[in-house]
This record gives sequence, C-alpha cells and structure tokens, in this order.
Amino acid sequence: MRKLIIEFLIIVVVLVSVKFILSKIDWMTIFNVEKRTQKTEEKIGDLFWNLLKKSETEITADSILSPIDSMITRICTKNGIARAGIKIHLLWKSEVNAFALPNNHLIVYSDLINACENESELCGVLSHELAHIEKNHIMNKLVKDVGLSVLISMTTGNGNSEVIRETIKHLSSTAYDRSLESEADKTATEYLIKANIDPEPFANFLYRLAAKDGLPDNLNWLNTHPDSKERAEKIIATIKNKELKKIPVISNQGWIQLKKLIAAQQ
Repeated sequence: MRKLIIEFLIIVVVLVSVKFILSKIDWMTIFNVEKRTQKTEEKIGDLFWNLLKKSETEITADSILSPIDSMITRICTKNGIARAGIKIHLLWKSEVNAFALPNNHLIVYSDLINACENESELCGVLSHELAHIEKNHIMNKLVKDVGLSVLISMTTGNGNSEVIRETIKHLSSTAYDRSLESEADKTATEYLIKANIDPEPFANFLYRLAAKDGLPDNLNWLNTHPDSKERAEKIIATIKNKELKKIPVISNQGWIQLKKLIAAQQ
C-alpha cells in the first residue's frame, strides 16, 4: 500500500512539473504564429478594402471627411491610440452601419451619420469600432469563424473574389460574441470619458436602435450589435454619478452642416 502511495505521489509530481515547464515555453514564438497572423492581418485587411472600394462609392469631399477625422483624432489622441495607423473610410451607403476590417481599416456608411442626432452619438459608434480594432477582436473573430488557413490562402491568391466578398459580408453583418461586444462597449465608454465626450448620447443611440425609433429599416449596425437596450443600460450605469467633462469636437453648426452635406448627396 505504501509503495502504491509513493508511486502515485511521484506521478503527480511529474505531471505537475511537466505542466509547469510547458507553461513557461513561449509556443507562439516557437511556431511563429503571432508574426504569421500579423502579416496575414496586414495583407488580408488591405485585400478586403481594395475589393470593397471597387464595389462601393467612397466619400472624398474634405468638407465631410474633415469633421469625422477630427472626431477620430480626438478619441485616439486622448486614449494613446496611434492615429496614423487608423484608416478611416467613408462610403455612400443607405445602411446604418460601421464596421472594422483587419489592419485597422474602419468603414463608416453615410446613413449612419444621418441616423445620429449629434456628434457624441457618432463618436460613441466610432469609439466602439476603435475598441474592436485595439482589442484585436476582428482577427479573433475571423480566425474562429473562417480559420487561419483559409485567411492565409486568400492572401496567397488562392481565395476567389466571391469567398472574399462573403468574408467581408460576414464581418459587416454578423454579431461578435457577447463577451467581445461587452468589452468593446466598456472600452468605448472609457475612450469617450478620456476624450471629454459625453457617453450618454451613445447610450441614447443604442436605445433608439432597440426601439427603431425614427430610424431607417436598414439597420445593419443593430444586426451586428444586438441587445442594444441592455448595452445602453450598462453604459448609463457606468457613468452614473460621475462628473464628466464635455467638450464638443465640432460646433453644433458644424454638425448641422455635415448632416446637410450628407443629405444633399442621397
């Protein structure tokens, strides 16, 4: 009996030791997975965007781009995000939507701007998508849903354009996991507070999405970001009793002018 106990203890010690040793090995470095994934992200992000812009109409007017750039710049600067690395693209599109592609591409549709009642609501959506980028949610989602080998094959010319289009559609119209959405909301709220932008309008926007109150039928951002009411309530609870400094990014007149420019092109 004593011999059995000793043998059992030896086995336990060996297993614990092996587990400890394995936990100290940097497998990501050994197999070069992280570096490979980063290169794939860079290639596939540019591949996605190049294909997307061929089928969509990009907004190039500085009068429209400049206010959006100011919002992105404020959020990035106040939160230590490398602004130069964020590639913002505005597209003429009758959908209320915004989404991120790999390699820091941020896509914003014109109808999203129409759907926002003020700049703070739009800043909330932009902050949420920036959070997805900064937290590496995009590639995590793609690797999980599509597979790294398929993504790599796309970058080597082995993926046909239809598969690539479907993958882009998947990113722009399929919801993230609840945990990722929650993390993006929490991070976006922090971004807004640090940037001196009131998070409450972002919560109001989510409430309106949930009720579809006065919004267009084509609410793709609602499809990709469900449970809007619950998410809005969490944001309100987070900022409750906090003293927030609120400094506009653009003037009220500037926001009205931006909306007019967008509406004039519809």
